[in-house]
Amino acid sequence: MSEFVKVKLKSLKANENILSKAAHQIAVLEQNPDVFTPFKTQLQTIGLSPLQPTSLEIFQINLGKMCNQVCTHCHVDAGPDRKEIMTKETMEVILEVLKVNPNFKIVDMTGGAPEMNPNFRWFVEEVSKLGIQMYVRCNLTIITANKKYNDLPQFFKLHQIEVISSLPFYSKNRTDKQRGDGVFESSIKALKMLNEVGYGKPDSGLKLNLVYNPAGAFLPPDQNALEKEYKTALQKDFGIEFNNLFAITNLPVSRYLDYLISSGNYEDYMTKLIDAFNPSAAQNVMCRNTISIGWDGYIYDCDFNQMLELKVTCKDAQHISNFDSNALLNRTIIVNNHCYGCTAGSGSSCGGAVA
Repeated sequence: MSEFVKVKLKSLKANENILSKAAHQIAVLEQNPDVFTPFKTQLQTIGLSPLQPTSLEIFQINLGKMCNQVCTHCHVDAGPDRKEIMTKETMEVILEVLKVNPNFKIVDMTGGAPEMNPNFRWFVEEVSKLGIQMYVRCNLTIITANKKYNDLPQFFKLHQIEVISSLPFYSKNRTDKQRGDGVFESSIKALKMLNEVGYGKPDSGLKLNLVYNPAGAFLPPDQNALEKEYKTALQKDFGIEFNNLFAITNLPVSRYLDYLISSGNYEDYMTKLIDAFNPSAAQNVMCRNTISIGWDGYIYDCDFNQMLELKVTCKDAQHISNFDSNALLNRTIIVNNHCYGCTAGSGSSCGGAVA
């Protein structure tokens, strides 16, 4: 099987879509302030502005934008045509930073498909020596895409990596509609391979978590109820087990923003997000204990700010080569209207609901 899942889409960048430019996305998000209350103003009303970190615990790294899929909701605009990949030299600097900052408890590896970075396994082995818990955001289909990836479940197990994988739904039609033809079948095969080595099994200590993203312009349902549905359906139809389901709200960034505009849903969706603003979720947004490192080593408050090219406010510590934990801990977090996606309803983070 080819390394790339058969897709009909290209990235926004390859199509020279104006929304591939971060500045244009920000311009869209900031329009109509009289209609859409600016997120910063919303934070001021609950006494949470300026928004600041509470700790530095999660070190999230984008290892590159190359991916074997082109998903319609992807805020990274990842795909086979994206060639941005983190270099080994940048990884080496990251390792030095992690060695002298033991406050970081988790290294969260994302992409694109992080496993496609040619130095992915070397980096995992080096992080493992530091005794830091690792997460990998695996799209599942990469495991079956090429023989060289078939042993990823065993590799993940060897290094006790927690696997977090997107599965838009427990049925073929809804999954393939969002992620491409054949994705559901490949995902089920990969999940079975992960189960075979112990992932998702009771008492194995090998965590396998799935991620749900809505396929349309609506908010995710109750996370706990949806998790029960997933577990029942996947066990009954395929004998698959997993630990937790994370229900993540789609943020109006990149390809999902393009979908909202082209389908005429942007205004309605933003209204839904704003109307569902939850002060409790705002208190617990992921940017308060997480930093995000881009494939080129620049530092951001979160993965979404990274895609909007909004570097952290501490100007002398915006790159991993100038890492300053004190400056980062005392920075002001950059917010814009896309942040409503993290504070709507039960809230949303890379780990699902937060409220």
